[in-house]
Amino acid sequence: MISYVDDFVLTVASLSYRGNIRRLQELFQKLERKASHLGVSFSVAKTELIHWRTPSQRHSPKCILPIQIKGEIFHLGNSVRCLGYWFTPALDPAAHFSRRLALTQGAFALMQRLSPPGAGLPPYLCHRLATSLIAPILVYGADLFTPSVGTTNRLDTFWRKVQRWTTNCFSATTTGILSVESCLPPVSLLVTHRQRLAALRVVCSPPSVNPATARLHPSFPSLSVYRAPDSWRAITRGLSSVYLPLNWKTPRPVPPIRNHPPVDAVAHRTIPFTLGLSRMPMINSHLACRTPALPPQSLMNNTYSALKKRVREALLADWASLFPTPGYYTHPSALSPRPFMGLSKFVAGSLHQMRAGKSYLAAHPTWRSPDADTSCPRCGLEPETFEHAILS
Repeated sequence: MISYVDDFVLTVASLSYRGNIRRLQELFQKLERKASHLGVSFSVAKTELIHWRTPSQRHSPKCILPIQIKGEIFHLGNSVRCLGYWFTPALDPAAHFSRRLALTQGAFALMQRLSPPGAGLPPYLCHRLATSLIAPILVYGADLFTPSVGTTNRLDTFWRKVQRWTTNCFSATTTGILSVESCLPPVSLLVTHRQRLAALRVVCSPPSVNPATARLHPSFPSLSVYRAPDSWRAITRGLSSVYLPLNWKTPRPVPPIRNHPPVDAVAHRTIPFTLGLSRMPMINSHLACRTPALPPQSLMNNTYSALKKRVREALLADWASLFPTPGYYTHPSALSPRPFMGLSKFVAGSLHQMRAGKSYLAAHPTWRSPDADTSCPRCGLEPETFEHAILS
């Protein structure tokens, strides 16, 4: 059982669907008896049922058995929602990110009214809205789900609209330059960045508080030796041809024939950022129990901040290497807004356009007129580039 405030999730596993249904009904009765002594009741009408299927069961007959709770019958659902996550029987992330994209498009349609092209909010505030409102809605759940290539392309298509809205750049602007100008990384990098931060939170949380941390392998260099008694690590013993040994530092083979178990894979993401550390720091250590003497909290907080800084630097390094810009564009990528983005939308947008090489300057011809005259209309001596127009 996992609960968050008033949301409860019951999950069971057995050799038959009928056994799962029977066990779920028994657990609900026990839970209801305990809650009645506390004066707590459950909204049974909101019950949702789903049967999980492993990849090896994809060809087996699907279950259609409903569940009966307090005289009400609940049939099998194709997806269930928990804390904003949408789960399907095969744990396909497409259903989740499709709903996230729809929610983001609705929010962005309202935000566009605040800053139409050439007017409204300056790009600095548009950037803040994109990073604080649009991005969290769009990639919510990326710490658990990894979108497929097709889903990532759909998210990136929408994300480029946000980038153009922020910078007021033209549609002909190269996508690599557009992301650098807007200081908004591509969606694939945002997903990787959030997964790395989520992995840091897992490995640095007290095992007695975080259920995921409590299921890490005992060899993980944590400051606490506590592990959950129901870790269920034995279920991976029969999958030796698929999963690596449970040593969290074992490198992943190339090509990836075998993978780490899911919880170990989360911890494995933090290896590039933990060089020089013999033990991982512990955040929220005041909530921990069964923990021996710990280092000073200030020291652990500073170490955790340094780890997050390394993750941020890795994001910038991946941005430069995986999404290079054309040779004529020499401006580095950054996550903070440019200084000129505090100007008005029209002025800052014109600077974005000229820096990107797609503007009304004569040296920036469009695909419609590739052979147009590029000389400066004022002096007629040099091409009207961005540097020439500003400096000369």
